[in-house]
Amino acid sequence: MTERKRVTVLGSTGSIGVSTLDVIARHPDQYEVFALAAHTRVDALLQQVLAIQPRYAAMRDEVAAEQLRKRLRELGSDTEVLAGESGMVAVAGHPQTDYVMAAIVGAAGLLPTLEAVRTGKRVLLANKEALVMSGALFMDAVQANGAELLPIDSEHNAIFQCMPVSFADGLERSGVARILLTGSGGPFRNKPIPELDSVTPDQACAHPNWSMGRKISVDSATMMNKGLEFIEACWLFNARIDQVEIVIHPQSVIHSMVEYVDGSVLAQMGNPDMRTPIAHGLAWPRRQLSGVPLLDLVKVGRLDFQAPDEGRFPCIRLAREAMQAGQTASVVLNASNEVAVEAFLAGEIPFTAIARTLDGVMEKAALVEPISLDTILKADAEARDLAREQLSQYRKH
Repeated sequence: MTERKRVTVLGSTGSIGVSTLDVIARHPDQYEVFALAAHTRVDALLQQVLAIQPRYAAMRDEVAAEQLRKRLRELGSDTEVLAGESGMVAVAGHPQTDYVMAAIVGAAGLLPTLEAVRTGKRVLLANKEALVMSGALFMDAVQANGAELLPIDSEHNAIFQCMPVSFADGLERSGVARILLTGSGGPFRNKPIPELDSVTPDQACAHPNWSMGRKISVDSATMMNKGLEFIEACWLFNARIDQVEIVIHPQSVIHSMVEYVDGSVLAQMGNPDMRTPIAHGLAWPRRQLSGVPLLDLVKVGRLDFQAPDEGRFPCIRLAREAMQAGQTASVVLNASNEVAVEAFLAGEIPFTAIARTLDGVMEKAALVEPISLDTILKADAEARDLAREQLSQYRKH
């Protein structure tokens, strides 16, 4: 019997984290949870810690960490609580951690995920922003430290499953013509464009196929998630911009495809449930039960595809332009998007102001190619300031 793998789950209270814990619980002979990490959700993390009893729990918010520490102490728990970004980094790179699920939303996941890479872990990457922000620096760190990087976003996991082993040598040398990155089109795929200005946060978060957190649900509604995934795919699979094509597929049954030069197209299909790519990443190169029902193609009945309307979804164009402009542009795009989405969810700006904010910030930002993590973080901070200035003209009165 093989020794159980110790897993740290970054972002354990979010939808990906919860699904990861579900898959792990189905295989107690294969995995044990070593550490859990979250941002501010004390009650949710408390319940997870009491049920799982990991060695460590980390909270990025230091006030929340102290609250968790006090409540666990009162309940007699032995779990040690770490606080702040340093606590998140510590559990991600801990010598006794084998696998790290990187599921922290947004730029906050960059430093812990990089630490997991630098300490040679198997990194299950569900935080697309970390790679969007750091690009070559991230991929170089994977290679230099012998880390295993397995994509968990359903689209990138699908591409990974359909790729030849040799894809790192370049897609053309591996016989790959292009990557077809699918997306559902979100809740507003057919909504008249003039009506988008008045949609509410709850409407934007009502995804027709997936159950996700509010930030990523808004990204799906603007299709910024697909723009970020486009950038991530270029880095993950050593692809040029012209080798990745976004295709709208409303049923979310085909999670992405790889087309080969001989005309063959390989597709990964399945029910829209994140436990499938999570189970794949945990067990790779084996397969294991995920808890997801098997796909009933007869019940699905039909599969539709269409090109995205960039007039409706300008964030796709912005992402392509950012990837073309260089690493700083991707940092700026991601940072300004996080600020704009937060303002929309707070009811401060209309839905259509998200893309307009990004466009304005991209025009004003200084796009100096970063050469270190420090310059990346500086570009991120400056872009957030620019985004807040830009938002003032869109705020509702």
